[in-house]
Amino acid sequence: MTALTDRTDDRDRDPDLHPEREGDGDGEGDRSRWDDGFIARSRHVAEDAGGFGPDGGPDGEGSADEALVRAVSGAGNDGGKAPAAPPLSPEGQALRTRLEALRQLVGLSRTRLDGKTLAEAGRVLDEYAARRGLSGQHTVVAIAGATGSGKSTLFNSLAGVQISETGLRRPTTAAPIACSWSDGAAGLLDRLEIPGRLRRRPRETSESEALRGMVLVDLPDLDSAVGAHRDHVDRVLALVDAVVWVVDPEKYADAVLHERYLRPLAGHAEVTFVVLNQVDRLPGEAADLVLDDLRRLLDEDGIALGEHGEPGATVLGLSALTGEGLGELRELLGQFTQERGAATRRIAADLDQAAVRLRPLYVADGHGGPEIGEGARAEFEDRLAEAVGAYAAGLAAERAWRRNAGKACGTPWLRLWRWYEGRRAPRTLAGLAALAAIGGRGSVVPEAPVEEEVTARQRVEQAVRTLADEAVDGLPDPWAQAVRETAVRGADQLPEALDALTVTVGVPSGKPPRPAWWPAAVLTQAAMTLLQIYGGLWLVGQIIGVLEPRLLPPVLLMVAGIVGGPLVEWACSLAARGPARRYGQDAEQRLRQAAAGCGRARVLEPVAAELLRYREVREQYATVARLSTTRQ
Repeated sequence: MTALTDRTDDRDRDPDLHPEREGDGDGEGDRSRWDDGFIARSRHVAEDAGGFGPDGGPDGEGSADEALVRAVSGAGNDGGKAPAAPPLSPEGQALRTRLEALRQLVGLSRTRLDGKTLAEAGRVLDEYAARRGLSGQHTVVAIAGATGSGKSTLFNSLAGVQISETGLRRPTTAAPIACSWSDGAAGLLDRLEIPGRLRRRPRETSESEALRGMVLVDLPDLDSAVGAHRDHVDRVLALVDAVVWVVDPEKYADAVLHERYLRPLAGHAEVTFVVLNQVDRLPGEAADLVLDDLRRLLDEDGIALGEHGEPGATVLGLSALTGEGLGELRELLGQFTQERGAATRRIAADLDQAAVRLRPLYVADGHGGPEIGEGARAEFEDRLAEAVGAYAAGLAAERAWRRNAGKACGTPWLRLWRWYEGRRAPRTLAGLAALAAIGGRGSVVPEAPVEEEVTARQRVEQAVRTLADEAVDGLPDPWAQAVRETAVRGADQLPEALDALTVTVGVPSGKPPRPAWWPAAVLTQAAMTLLQIYGGLWLVGQIIGVLEPRLLPPVLLMVAGIVGGPLVEWACSLAARGPARRYGQDAEQRLRQAAAGCGRARVLEPVAAELLRYREVREQYATVARLSTTRQ
C-alpha cells in the first residue's frame, strides 16, 4: 500500500553537515552572509570545534530565531536548553574549515573580481547553508537516465510498489517523484520543490528496513524533448546528495549523458552510481563486455571507479524487470545511506569543483611569492632621486660650501673684486639666482625649464611602471590589474609632491656653515694684507725721502704678503674639499630620503598592501583547494 505525503518536519541533523539549525532550511538566511563584505580576517570569538557558534552561524547569530521555532513547534521542551550538538566527524570538520576559508576568500575578492566569477563559490556556500539546516539522517538519491533506460522501472522496483508511471509513451516521467523510507524528510523535499502530491512511501517489507533514511527521487528523462523536463533534471541534480545513473545497452555511450553530465561531474565519483539496466536482454557474456566498455568510457570521462576497495563510482549491471542484481544495488544503497556521509561528500565535491574553476584567478604557476624585491625598491628610489635631481642638488650644495669657505678665506682684494662684479651683474632672474648661490642669501629659485619638468614627470611615471611590472610578475590577471591600478592611483600626484620636496628640502636654507678654522684663516689673511700695506708704505716713504733708502726689506714684506694671501687661500681650499663633499652628500641624501619617503607613502606601501591582500587570498584558496574532505 502506497502511503500518502510525508508530513513530518525535519528534526534530524547530519553531524557532518553542521548539526545546528541555521535559517529556515532554504538557505535564505545564509545567502546574504557569504557576500557580506567580509574583509581580512574573521573575528575570533568563543566558538565550537568547527568555528561556528552554538546555533550553527557565526558568533551565535540566529539562536533567538531557533528558540522561537522550538517554542512555537513545541519541540525541545527541556526547560529552554538546546540539545547538545553531536560531534563532527573528521570529514565534517575539514569541510567546515574549507568552507569558512571559502567565505573569507569571497569577502577578500569581492572588490577585485566580478560577481559572475564568484557566483559558483557563492552557490556552494548557499547550498551548504541550506543543506546543513535540514535533516542529516536522510540521504537524497536521484535516479537519472536517458529516455527508455528503465529508470522508472528501477525506481518502482526499489520502492516495491508502482509509484512512477512506466510505459512505451515518451516521455513518461514529467516531474520529479520522491519516495522516502522514513519520516522527517519534508524539508529536503521542499528544497527540491517536489509537491506533496508527488511524495510517496515504499511498501513496508523486511528489505525496506535496510534503506531507512533514504529519499529516492525519480527524475524526468535527461534527453527529453520537453525543455521543462531537462530543467527539472538540472535543478534537482544540483541539490541531491547522490545520483544513480541508469543506462541501457543501446545508449550507454550517449554523448549527451557523458558530455553534459558525467564528465562535468567527474569529481563527484564517490556519490555516483552507474547502473547498466536491462542486462537480461544481453546474451551470454555480452553483459560483462558492455560493462567493461562502460567502465572504459567512465575512465575517459575522468570518473574514478570504486574497484578493489578504492573510493570512486560504483558500476554494476542489473535488470529492474527481472530483479537480477537488484538486491546488490539495494544493499549498496542501504550501506551508503547508513554511513550518513553522502551530503558531506557531495558538498566537498562541489567545493573541489569550484576550487578548480577558481584556480586561474588565485594561483599563478611558477610565481614564488607576491612581494616587492629589494632590488625593485632600490631601483624605484634611485629613479625618484634622479627625477628630483638629488645628485645635482648635492653638487650644488658642495659648491656652495666651498664658495662660502673661499669667501671667508680669500684675499680682501679678491673679495672686493667679486663684490664689484656682483654689483655690475644684470638684475635678471638668472643674475639674482647667481647672487643667491654666491652669497647664500635670498629665496629666489630659478624656475626649471618646461623640458626638464616633462622629463622629470616621465621619469617618475617610468619608475612607477617599472615597479608595478616587477610586483605583478607572475600574478593572476585580476590581481595584477589591481596592483597596477593601485600603483597608478598612488602616482597620480607624485610628481607635484616631489616638486614641493625639491623646493623645501633640495635647496638649503641660509648660508652653508663656515669651517671651524675660519677665524685662523681670516687672521692669517689679515696679517698677509697688513704685510702688503706695511711694505708698500715703507717703500713709498723711501721714495719720497722720508725714510732711509733700503729697498730689500719693504719689497720682501710686500712679496710675502702678496704670495702668502693666495697661498693661504689655496691651503684653505684644499682643507675645504672634505667637509664640502660631506656637506653635499648630506644634502643629496636628505633629498633622496625625502623622495623615497614620498614614493613609499604614495606607491610602495599601497602596492605592498595589495600584494598582502593577494597573499591572504592565496592562503585562503590553498585551504579551500588542498584540504580535500573526500576520502583518498
